[in-house]
Amino acid sequence: MAFDVYDDYEQGERVQQWLRKNGVSIAVGIALGLVLIFGWQQWKSHRAGHEQAAANEYGALQAADAANKTSEADVRTETLMKEYSDTAWAVFAAGERAQRNVMAAQYDKAAGDLDWAQAHAKDDTLKTLVGVRVAQLKAAQGKPQEALAALDALNGKGFSASTEELRGDVLVKLGRQDDARKAYQAAIAAMGDSAPQRGVVQTKLDDLAVAGKQGA
Repeated sequence: MAFDVYDDYEQGERVQQWLRKNGVSIAVGIALGLVLIFGWQQWKSHRAGHEQAAANEYGALQAADAANKTSEADVRTETLMKEYSDTAWAVFAAGERAQRNVMAAQYDKAAGDLDWAQAHAKDDTLKTLVGVRVAQLKAAQGKPQEALAALDALNGKGFSASTEELRGDVLVKLGRQDDARKAYQAAIAAMGDSAPQRGVVQTKLDDLAVAGKQGA
């Protein structure tokens, strides 16, 4: 028992000595840890608010686009690209404006938006989406070989229906009917039964069959 008491006393003394020597370091470490925890929580809160603000701006952009308020849509796109460039919402906005510019035959403007989107896309899904937009631009410019190259360069597995339909369109322009048929079939296979675009792709596939019979 005496040895047990002595051991307890000695251990207590050693602990006290260690604390006297290292107490300041421990206090600083604890304080620093608390600061880091608090800072992390604050950063997460700020980040969540930043993302929510970007999402709200993007929602307003889509509402303006749906109402054909082109000027407002462009202003909101610029806001997203300048103030929220670190979010996916900004990449979505740039890609959608590029698509609007393609439809308006403003190819240089579309290319500028897509260059920005490619530089700011951070994950594979976003990169694939932007890559599809690039291929659409090349196809609209009458550059089927470059459009096909852009599709072949895609690494992501998303947007299979869209990419295969576009591939089919490009292959038709290149006169590769059999390959186009396979692409359209792949697009349909990637769609759900109720997909709105399913009927459009089926029509393209049927037109190939008719053209094949006429050419036979």
